[in-house]
Amino acid sequence: MDQHSARPSGSAAAPAPAPGGEAAAGVYPGPRGAPGKPAHPVTALVRRLRAAQPRPRLTGLGTGLLVTVVTVLAGTVDAMLFDGPGVFFGVAFVAVSATAAFYVRPYDLVAAPVAAPIAFAVGIGLTGDSGDGSLAGHLLGLFTGLALMTGWLYTGTVLAALIVGVRALRLPSRRRRSRRCSAARRGRSPR
Repeated sequence: MDQHSARPSGSAAAPAPAPGGEAAAGVYPGPRGAPGKPAHPVTALVRRLRAAQPRPRLTGLGTGLLVTVVTVLAGTVDAMLFDGPGVFFGVAFVAVSATAAFYVRPYDLVAAPVAAPIAFAVGIGLTGDSGDGSLAGHLLGLFTGLALMTGWLYTGTVLAALIVGVRALRLPSRRRRSRRCSAARRGRSPR
């Protein structure tokens, strides 16, 4: 056997990682190029979800308009199909409330849980009717809808508040440091 053609096993260079790295595949390299152990499936899933997290772009006004328009449209469709707002209206309201809470900008986080009940009341007021089509009928439909559909209202509002609360906890602290704690040179202050 030719000794010059065989490579010693310790001097072989480690192959370059594939684009995206082994961490993207859920396998983390061990020490000094040794084969790594696979990551826990839940950990890999959380990392993928964090990478796919949407970038918030909605302003406070945009959040209110989105929730209101989608809620009124869902109420209109539900009223045309089933004689008044019902389950479709409630499911669409909860879904759009959660979506708005995910996509609102960090500066306007409070807009999502505030816009949800307002949009719900507007949607019920515009699409709920007691039957005669008058102003009194719409008011009666509004109060009846608010009384009978409070579960959907609370679910959408609380879900939006929970999502916004979790997002607010994940934001970095924005407190400014005082001059005393700044990176300026330490020494005596001028008199």
